[in-house]
Amino acid sequence: MKTGIVYDNIYLEHNERGHPENKDRLISIVQEIENSGLFKHLQKIKPRRATVEEVSLNHDISYIQEIHDFCASGGGYLDPDTYANSMSYETALYAVGGVLEGIDRLLSGEVSAVFCAIRPPGHHAERSRAMGFCLFNNIAIGAHYLLKKGFDRIFIIDFDAHHGNGTQKSFYEEDRVFYFSTHEYPFYPGTGSAEEKGVGKGYGYTYNVPLSAGTGDAEYEDIYTNLVPKLIYEYSPQFLLVSAGYDIHKDDPLTFLNVSTQGVAKIVESILKTAKRMDLPVLFALEGGYNLKALGECVAITIEKMLEA
Repeated sequence: MKTGIVYDNIYLEHNERGHPENKDRLISIVQEIENSGLFKHLQKIKPRRATVEEVSLNHDISYIQEIHDFCASGGGYLDPDTYANSMSYETALYAVGGVLEGIDRLLSGEVSAVFCAIRPPGHHAERSRAMGFCLFNNIAIGAHYLLKKGFDRIFIIDFDAHHGNGTQKSFYEEDRVFYFSTHEYPFYPGTGSAEEKGVGKGYGYTYNVPLSAGTGDAEYEDIYTNLVPKLIYEYSPQFLLVSAGYDIHKDDPLTFLNVSTQGVAKIVESILKTAKRMDLPVLFALEGGYNLKALGECVAITIEKMLEA
C-alpha cells in the first residue's frame, strides 16, 4: 500500500496547558515517526481548510457559528471536559479538512491508505454539541462527504477506549454507513451497549462490543481477526474509515484497558489485511491516546503496518 500522512503545525494551535488533550500529543507522534525513520517512506499530505458547508454535512449551521463565536471571543470551556481557545475553530476546520483531503487523495488513487495525525479529535461531537474533547466530528463528516459523492456503503471502525456516541448518533437511522465500535463499558460517555443496533432502516448497521475494564490483547485480537472481517465481508463496503483511539493502551492514564503496543499492531494489521483483500481504500484518523510515549509508539507501529500491508 502507498501510504499518506496528513499533518500540519496548525494542529498545535488548539492547546490548553494541563489538559490531557494538548499539543504534546502530536509533537510526540511526529518525533516518534521521525525517530523511526518512517517519514521518508510516506506521502506527505497537507490538509485543507474545510468549508462551513462541508462541516454542516454533519453539524447544524447554528452550532458551527456558536463555535466560531466562542473562539472569536477568546474561548474557554464548552463543557467540563472540552476547551476551545482563540485558534480552536480554525484548527478544527483543518482537522475536518485533513480527513477530506485524505479521502480525496485515496479516491484519486494517489495513495491506498492514509493516516490523519489531526486534532482536536471528533468522535464524541454530536450534531449541535461539543463534548469529550471534540468540536467537530471529523470521521462522521468524512462519511457524509463520501455519501454526497455517491458512495452508499461505508464502514466505520472505532477502536477508541471511549464509545463514539457522536458518530453512532449521526448514522443510527442510516443503512449506507455501518458503525462498529469496541470500547470500555460502562464508561464515558455512557453509550454503546450491545443493545444499541440502530433504528428504522439503520437497524443492524450499528454494532457495539462493550468491554469490561482490564480487557487486553487476547480479547481484542479475537474480535479484530474474527468478528470484524466477517462483518466487513458481509456488508461489502466501498470505503473504510477508522477512528483510531490509542487510549486502549495499558499505560493510558484515562482508561482501564490492558492492550499492549503489540496488541495495537495486531488490531491494525487485521484491519489492513481485510482492506487489502477487499481492495478498500482505508483512512485512519487520530482520536484519543493520552500517554505520550505509548501514543507515539502506537501511531508509529500503525504507520509501519500500513507501509507493510
